[in-house]
Amino acid sequence: MNEQLETIAGIFRKKGGVLRMSEALRLGISRRTLYAMLDFGIIERISRGVYRLVGLPSLESPDLVAVATRIPKGVVCLISALAFHDLTTQVPHAVDVAIQRGSEMPRVDYPPMNIYWFSGRAFTEAIETHSIDGITVKVYSPEKSLADIFKYRNKLGIEVTLEALQTWRSRSGGSVEKLLIQAKNCRVENVIRPYLEALL
Repeated sequence: MNEQLETIAGIFRKKGGVLRMSEALRLGISRRTLYAMLDFGIIERISRGVYRLVGLPSLESPDLVAVATRIPKGVVCLISALAFHDLTTQVPHAVDVAIQRGSEMPRVDYPPMNIYWFSGRAFTEAIETHSIDGITVKVYSPEKSLADIFKYRNKLGIEVTLEALQTWRSRSGGSVEKLLIQAKNCRVENVIRPYLEALL
């Protein structure tokens, strides 16, 4: 690898091994250089406009990394958030992502995604940041994810919703108070209360 490409590989490493095309251009890396690195097998394309250094350890969660890189203001939600928190046995076939109502629709060809438009506190509250494979990924807290799943219970299935609630309740550390606050923000407090009371 020549000196210039080694320098650029160093820039990738400082950014956790992953760069968006727009970020690379901003850092002074030309499209031509990126394509040359792709041709030489120094980097790989993990999504449209998202590149990763080859030779790094395998990604723990490639779909979440790709989504967080492509949609930095998006928040992993619903089934994907429940799976992240080990609150469901469902295997997400697409990444569920919340974006703020009024934002531009993201153009992402991979991985498959379900976009949900949230607004106000339903979007801004209880966002956790996690470092996954060196990339910052935003995920709703377990309690917020439960409130969201109750809100979308008719679309996603009451069985999934109740399984998540029971799993959450069986663990120590789950705060009923936090859950009710998030339920109120998502306007499902009256829906959740009877199910929660049945489990207490």
